[in-house]
Amino acid sequence: MLQLLLDAHISPKVGSSLTAINSTITVHDLIHWQEGRFRESSDEELLEAAFRQGFTLVTFDLTTIPQLLKDWTEQGIKHGGVILVDTRTISPEDIGGLTRALDRQYKDQPTLTWTNRVLFLRRAPKGI
Repeated sequence: MLQLLLDAHISPKVGSSLTAINSTITVHDLIHWQEGRFRESSDEELLEAAFRQGFTLVTFDLTTIPQLLKDWTEQGIKHGGVILVDTRTISPEDIGGLTRALDRQYKDQPTLTWTNRVLFLRRAPKGI
Protein backbone atom coordinates (compact mmCIF):
# COMPACT_ATOMS: atom_id res chain seq x y z
CA MET A 1 0.00 0.00 0.00
CA LEU A 2 1.18 3.49 -0.82
CA GLN A 3 2.40 5.53 2.14
CA LEU A 4 3.71 8.96 1.28
CA LEU A 5 6.48 11.07 2.75
CA LEU A 6 6.36 14.66 1.47
CA ASP A 7 9.74 16.34 1.25
CA ALA A 8 10.52 19.69 2.84
CA HIS A 9 9.56 21.61 -0.31
CA ILE A 10 5.97 20.37 -0.17
CA SER A 11 3.57 22.14 2.14
CA PRO A 12 2.18 20.06 5.02
CA LYS A 13 -1.21 21.33 3.80
CA VAL A 14 -0.94 18.81 0.96
CA GLY A 15 -0.83 15.98 3.49
CA SER A 16 -3.78 17.25 5.49
CA SER A 17 -5.77 17.94 2.32
CA LEU A 18 -4.99 14.51 0.95
CA THR A 19 -6.05 12.64 4.08
CA ALA A 20 -9.19 14.80 4.28
CA ILE A 21 -10.34 13.57 0.86
CA ASN A 22 -8.96 10.04 1.17
CA SER A 23 -8.65 8.64 4.68
CA THR A 24 -7.07 5.41 3.43
CA ILE A 25 -3.81 7.16 2.49
CA THR A 26 -1.02 7.48 5.03
CA VAL A 27 0.82 10.77 4.51
CA HIS A 28 3.57 12.38 6.55
CA ASP A 29 5.45 15.57 5.83
CA LEU A 30 9.16 15.80 6.45
CA ILE A 31 8.71 18.72 8.82
CA HIS A 32 6.77 16.61 11.33
CA TRP A 33 7.77 13.01 10.46
CA GLN A 34 10.06 11.51 13.09
CA GLU A 35 9.82 14.85 14.94
CA GLY A 36 11.61 16.59 12.07
CA ARG A 37 14.75 14.51 12.56
CA PHE A 38 15.40 14.14 8.83
CA ARG A 39 14.78 17.74 7.75
CA GLU A 40 18.49 18.42 7.33
CA SER A 41 19.53 14.89 6.34
CA SER A 42 21.21 13.93 3.11
CA ASP A 43 19.13 12.45 0.31
CA GLU A 44 20.71 9.07 1.05
CA GLU A 45 19.76 9.16 4.73
CA LEU A 46 16.24 10.30 3.94
CA LEU A 47 15.61 7.62 1.31
CA GLU A 48 17.06 4.92 3.56
CA ALA A 49 14.84 5.96 6.48
CA ALA A 50 11.77 6.20 4.25
CA PHE A 51 12.47 2.70 2.89
CA ARG A 52 12.88 1.23 6.38
CA GLN A 53 9.52 2.70 7.40
CA GLY A 54 7.73 1.73 4.18
CA PHE A 55 7.32 5.23 2.72
CA THR A 56 7.47 6.48 -0.84
CA LEU A 57 9.09 9.91 -1.11
CA VAL A 58 7.29 12.70 -2.97
CA THR A 59 9.73 15.38 -4.09
CA PHE A 60 10.26 18.30 -6.42
CA ASP A 61 14.03 17.59 -6.35
CA LEU A 62 14.84 16.82 -9.97
CA THR A 63 18.47 17.85 -9.48
CA THR A 64 19.96 15.28 -7.10
CA ILE A 65 17.36 12.55 -6.51
CA PRO A 66 17.28 11.09 -10.07
CA GLN A 67 21.07 10.69 -10.13
CA LEU A 68 21.04 9.11 -6.68
CA LEU A 69 18.35 6.66 -7.79
CA LYS A 70 20.38 5.78 -10.88
CA ASP A 71 23.47 5.16 -8.74
CA TRP A 72 21.48 3.06 -6.27
CA THR A 73 19.99 0.97 -9.08
CA GLU A 74 23.46 0.26 -10.42
CA GLN A 75 24.62 -0.71 -6.90
CA GLY A 76 21.55 -2.81 -6.13
CA ILE A 77 20.42 -0.55 -3.27
CA LYS A 78 16.68 -0.60 -2.64
CA HIS A 79 14.43 2.35 -1.88
CA GLY A 80 10.76 2.72 -1.03
CA GLY A 81 9.86 4.43 -4.28
CA VAL A 82 9.93 8.04 -5.38
CA ILE A 83 7.26 10.21 -6.94
CA LEU A 84 8.92 13.10 -8.76
CA VAL A 85 7.01 16.30 -9.37
CA ASP A 86 8.10 18.80 -12.00
CA THR A 87 7.32 22.43 -11.20
CA ARG A 88 6.31 22.91 -14.85
CA THR A 89 3.56 20.32 -14.36
CA ILE A 90 2.38 21.16 -10.83
CA SER A 91 3.58 24.21 -8.95
CA PRO A 92 4.65 23.78 -5.30
CA GLU A 93 2.06 26.44 -4.44
CA ASP A 94 -0.75 24.48 -6.11
CA ILE A 95 -1.91 22.60 -3.01
CA GLY A 96 -5.15 21.47 -4.67
CA GLY A 97 -3.45 20.32 -7.85
CA LEU A 98 -0.82 18.33 -6.00
CA THR A 99 -3.43 16.85 -3.68
CA ARG A 100 -5.65 15.74 -6.58
CA ALA A 101 -2.72 14.29 -8.51
CA LEU A 102 -1.51 12.24 -5.52
CA ASP A 103 -5.03 11.06 -4.77
CA ARG A 104 -5.50 10.05 -8.42
CA GLN A 105 -2.20 8.15 -8.38
CA TYR A 106 -3.29 6.26 -5.28
CA LYS A 107 -6.73 5.44 -6.69
CA ASP A 108 -5.27 4.28 -10.01
CA GLN A 109 -2.92 1.78 -8.34
CA PRO A 110 -3.79 1.32 -4.65
CA THR A 111 -2.00 -2.01 -4.19
CA LEU A 112 1.03 -1.37 -6.36
CA THR A 113 4.34 -2.35 -4.78
CA TRP A 114 6.45 0.80 -4.61
CA THR A 115 9.86 -0.67 -3.80
CA ASN A 116 12.34 0.74 -6.35
CA ARG A 117 9.54 2.37 -8.36
CA VAL A 118 10.03 5.90 -9.73
CA LEU A 119 7.43 7.95 -11.54
CA PHE A 120 6.70 11.49 -12.58
CA LEU A 121 3.41 12.71 -11.16
CA ARG A 122 0.88 13.90 -13.73
CA ARG A 123 -1.73 16.56 -13.17
CA ALA A 124 -5.18 15.15 -12.38
CA PRO A 125 -8.33 16.65 -13.90
CA LYS A 126 -9.96 19.25 -11.64
CA GLY A 127 -13.23 17.36 -11.28
CA ILE A 128 -11.47 14.46 -9.59
